[in-house]
Amino acid sequence: MTLGTKLAWDDTVLPFQLDRSDIRGRVARLDGVLDGILKQHDYPAPVEALVAEMALLTALIGQTMKLRWKLSLQVQSKGPVRMIATDFYAPEAEGEPARIRAYASFDRDRVVQRPMDNVGEGYFAVLIDQGKGTTPYQGISPLVHETLSDAAQTYFAQSEQLPTRFELKFGRSTEAGGTEHWRAGGMMLQHMPKASPHVQEGGSGEGGLLEATDILDDEEGEDWNRANLHLDTVEEMELIGPSLPPTDLLVRLFHEEQPRVFDSQPVRFGCTCSEDRVRQSLSIYSAKDIEKMTTDDGLVTADCQFCGAHYVLDPKTLGFEAETEAKGHGDA
Repeated sequence: MTLGTKLAWDDTVLPFQLDRSDIRGRVARLDGVLDGILKQHDYPAPVEALVAEMALLTALIGQTMKLRWKLSLQVQSKGPVRMIATDFYAPEAEGEPARIRAYASFDRDRVVQRPMDNVGEGYFAVLIDQGKGTTPYQGISPLVHETLSDAAQTYFAQSEQLPTRFELKFGRSTEAGGTEHWRAGGMMLQHMPKASPHVQEGGSGEGGLLEATDILDDEEGEDWNRANLHLDTVEEMELIGPSLPPTDLLVRLFHEEQPRVFDSQPVRFGCTCSEDRVRQSLSIYSAKDIEKMTTDDGLVTADCQFCGAHYVLDPKTLGFEAETEAKGHGDA
C-alpha cells in the first residue's frame, strides 16, 4: 500500500450498505484526529483508551448527521472517570470535513489500569442538535456493559429499536521509522429501520434491556446473524492498520452480502470555542458575580476543556452590566 493510499483513508468514515441483508454500516479510521484530541491533555493511559473509544463511536455514529447538525455523546459515571464528552460537527457544506472534539473529567488518584473499571454506575447519552429553531433530541441508556460500544449498542436497541453492532480497535501504534501515536479503526453495522417495528415487553439483555434479537423477526434475524458472523472474523490490523483499504476489507468480509459503498466523509479534530462564546456564556451574570470570578490580577480567565485554549478577559466587559467593550484575548 502506498503512502498516498494510506493517507487517503486515515481520518475518514466510509458508509456502505449490504444489499442482500438490508444492513447499512460504516468503516472509520482515525489517526490525526486522535492525536489532536489526546495531545491537549495529560490523560493516564486507561483514560486515553476510553476517550479514543468514544471518539471512534462518535465518528461512526456522526457520519449520518445532516449538514450543520451536531451530535454529542456523553458518558456520566460515578466511577473515577466522571464524564466523557464528545462532539461531532457535520460539514458546513458538501465536500467539507466533519469535525470531532472530546475530553474526559476524572479523579486521577482513583484511576485503575483496566479502562472500563473506571466507569461506574451511570448512563450513556446521545444528543442531536439540528440548529436554530429546533428542539434538541436526547436519549439515554444505562452503563451496564463491558465496553462503551456495548452501551451504544444498547442505546440503539432500547431507544431507537435499531439492531446495531460495533467492532472497534484502538491503541498506540509505531510504524517503521515513525514515532508512537494513537490509531483507531472500527466498523458499525445497523439493520435498516422498519416502518412499524414490533417490540416485545422487556428484552433479553441485562435488566430487561432490549437486544438486537428482540427486535428482528426470523428472516431478518438470520440475515443479521450471518453479517455478524462475517464481522466476527475481522482481525485487529484489518481495522486499525494502514495496509488494507476499507473497500478491500468490505469485499473480504461481506462479498456474499453484495456490499455497496458511498462517498467517504473526511473528519478532522476541531473545536468551536471562541472569545465571543465565552463572553456569551458569561452574559447572564451580574457585575457582582463577575467580581467573584476575577483573579488577584484583576482578570477573568477561562479554559476550553476540549482544545486547551486559554482566554483572558477584562471583567468590566463581561456580564449584563458590562461598562465597556474593551477586548480580551485568547491563547490556544
